[in-house]
Amino acid sequence: MKSNEVIIRPIITEKSSTLAQASVYAFEVNKRANKHQISKALEDLYKVSISSVSVITRKGKEKRIGRRMVPRILPDKKIAYIKVTKGTIDLFPQS
Repeated sequence: MKSNEVIIRPIITEKSSTLAQASVYAFEVNKRANKHQISKALEDLYKVSISSVSVITRKGKEKRIGRRMVPRILPDKKIAYIKVTKGTIDLFPQS
């Protein structure tokens, strides 16, 4: 699996902003990716040294959509929390 296929997007929330101060960053990753692939992809993309990777899978929520309010289940998401030892990840690049 290629590096750009493993990492889908960074997760930017209030919780992830407070974790970023402790050098822990949150990313949504491919559901089939394992910890080794996630670590390698982030090292390639952001050029940082990674200490640890924690992964959780969130079940998709049930939403009611449309005029008839038909229930639909949103897809599951896999979230990786990455602890960086050396360097930082710039989630908000300055232009």
